[in-house]
Amino acid sequence: MQQKIELMAPCHFGMEAVLKKEIFNLGYDVTKVVDGRVYFEGDIEAICYSNVFLRTAERVLINVGEFKAETFEELFQGTKAIEWERYIPEDAKFNVVKAASVKSKLFSPTDIQKIMKKAMVDRLGSFYGRTHFDETGIEFGIRVMINKDIVSVGIDTTGTSLHKRGYRLLTAKAPIAENLAAAIIMLSPWREDRILVDPFCGSGTFPIEAALIGANIAPGINRRFSAMDWTHLINPKMWSECKADARERIIVPDKMDIQGYDIDPDMIEIARENARKAGVEKYIHFQVRDVKDLSHHKKYGFIITNPPYGERLMDKESVSQVYITLGERFKELDSWSMYMITSYPDAETSIGKKADKNRKIYNGMMKTYLYQFMGPKPPKKTEG
Repeated sequence: MQQKIELMAPCHFGMEAVLKKEIFNLGYDVTKVVDGRVYFEGDIEAICYSNVFLRTAERVLINVGEFKAETFEELFQGTKAIEWERYIPEDAKFNVVKAASVKSKLFSPTDIQKIMKKAMVDRLGSFYGRTHFDETGIEFGIRVMINKDIVSVGIDTTGTSLHKRGYRLLTAKAPIAENLAAAIIMLSPWREDRILVDPFCGSGTFPIEAALIGANIAPGINRRFSAMDWTHLINPKMWSECKADARERIIVPDKMDIQGYDIDPDMIEIARENARKAGVEKYIHFQVRDVKDLSHHKKYGFIITNPPYGERLMDKESVSQVYITLGERFKELDSWSMYMITSYPDAETSIGKKADKNRKIYNGMMKTYLYQFMGPKPPKKTEG
């Protein structure tokens, strides 16, 4: 029987519940949920499955230690006490690639990184019987978060962040991260048999993520991860079997109607190219269209969108007009729902309607709100 390990997946603040559900659906036990992080337990194979299948996580880390440190000496001793030799071979390259500190006595990232590296060299030097490491082998990135003097240490199994699926080679000026777009779609009641429209689609992230969800295409199916090089820990066969399983799970939906509009023809071309790269172009209709021309004959549809924010693309008066127009068009869409993420403070006023729910989400360092305008549920289909 394989030994259990604890893994930790960071996500956007405000989207922990969506990630928790994803992890549970993969068959793993969630052990703890804190702001922006979900901890879970699994075997070594869980490293493969969580990297390949999770849509809403930033990355997957092996949780190797948590301890209190108010001084650099405590940080050194706490880091040295971790069993680094379980994971890191003698010739490996290892560095603390990211250190973050919130409300803690230790706050200098470079000092934290230096002290922890020194402690790791000390521990591994004692184990391997050497004072110097050439570090010519495979790479291990260590990430540390200190929150209220509690140090959380993880080994990064992912490498390049999970939001980089590999399809978005071209982007809009202010694109939404792929994993945040997926989380917003998964938070909504949208299913592949109901129409979805993004009237400000930019480089196509919302429509593409929706199509990947609708066709059950794992987001990491076509990309590499750091832990694929860790053959001393993970048999390469595990990765190939995991990806083969992902390919077997792909479905071809009977009818999936996803539409992306943008006023900029260049953006629509970029969106089409990105959809081609993601393998979902047949499920999405992209079109050059102004938001003032938004209309549809179908009922019970969804608008899921990331409209222009004031500070990023245009002046305040123009932004207000965009939201007023969106509100007018949405009012005409009988029985539709709208999920809209924005940092524009007067969004509800300009839309002309108070959201049924709104959720604070940090998109990077920017505080945004996800406004949820809920339409009625479609009638249940009767069996005939």
